[in-house]
Amino acid sequence: MATISAPPTKPEAELNGHAVAAPETTSTEWGNSAPLALMAFAVTTFMLSMVNAKAVASGALPVVFGVALFFGGLAQLLAGIIQLRVGKTFTGVLFTGFGAFWMSLFGYVQWFEKAVPAAQAGHALGLFLYAFGIFAAIMLLTSLRTSVVVVAALAVLTATLFILGAGSYGGHTSLVHIGGWTGIATAALAFYLSASELCEASYGRMVLPVWPLSD
Repeated sequence: MATISAPPTKPEAELNGHAVAAPETTSTEWGNSAPLALMAFAVTTFMLSMVNAKAVASGALPVVFGVALFFGGLAQLLAGIIQLRVGKTFTGVLFTGFGAFWMSLFGYVQWFEKAVPAAQAGHALGLFLYAFGIFAAIMLLTSLRTSVVVVAALAVLTATLFILGAGSYGGHTSLVHIGGWTGIATAALAFYLSASELCEASYGRMVLPVWPLSD
């Protein structure tokens, strides 16, 4: 780990004839925030997708939105900012974007949904999902030199957002149900990516392969 050290020539300084210890070294290296962002996205996506797939009753939505605000939203947003700070543009944009996605979804449901006429509620949510589906599609197109698992995760995520968008916009509950199951698949891939990076950080080698794509 890179550190900023005191000058090597004099390990001690003198002050009024008394030896003074050299300042403590300070680390300048940031840890990898990607596993946190992936885990935050996976947990929140899994919870909401379980409701959309009707595997969990819709009465559980309040806890889902609580997690969406603080874990899927805030934690992922901060992790994405760290990625940008260390020069990783792709993951920085991806994680800050989807951190903002979860925070925006919470804000819409909590503060703005009631202002939308009931007849247009599905259209409003569909528009929201379509817009972020376009964002996911752009991230997919720019991911083709990352790894097979990353590309697969973004492909399934893009499909999920458009399926849910169509289901919400047109009032098709069957599409929302399908989107719930594809969302669970997306969460599974994100869990796998997070575990892969965590294992590599812990053991110093690749344990769960992601199959990098060549240049």
